[in-house]
Amino acid sequence: IGCLSVFSAMKTPSMASEKASAHDFSFRNIDGGQINLADFAGRPLLVVNTASRCGFTYQYDGLQALYERYRERGFVVLAVPSDDFGGQELDTAAEVKDFCAVNFNLDFPMTDITRVRGTDRHPFYAWAEDRLGSGKAPRWNFHKYLVGPDGNLIAAFPTRVKPGAREIAKAVEALLPEG
Repeated sequence: IGCLSVFSAMKTPSMASEKASAHDFSFRNIDGGQINLADFAGRPLLVVNTASRCGFTYQYDGLQALYERYRERGFVVLAVPSDDFGGQELDTAAEVKDFCAVNFNLDFPMTDITRVRGTDRHPFYAWAEDRLGSGKAPRWNFHKYLVGPDGNLIAAFPTRVKPGAREIAKAVEALLPEG
């Protein structure tokens, strides 16, 4: 299942690399609307590709805790459900939304099921790989990209770096206003 976005025609990394910042991208919302990353301008954003039936799905709890810890200071988590790694995502966005609500009580934004690797990946992921290099591209579910308030990529954290890890908290705190 692919993501339908306003940039769905953009499939090549070279086209994605023309974008100046993460704020130039949009995703289809899990409810069918649009999520414009420009709406998060001025706020740090953690973009995480997720899957409902993965051995790392427990990280949803950590993502929710991280969001709750910093959201009053402007921090946002964006979950990007993907079926790109081992077929570990549910079949529909509605199933993903229900699963996350029932099992994790998530209240941060989520996209529709989205490709994050391959030639037909979402342009944000092509752009991020272009900016940080192929070694920082998602290799599994729960890969995390930290986007600064200005829309620039700050860091990538691989799957095994849990949302509660000190290195993530330190990077997020450095981007937040005092409070």
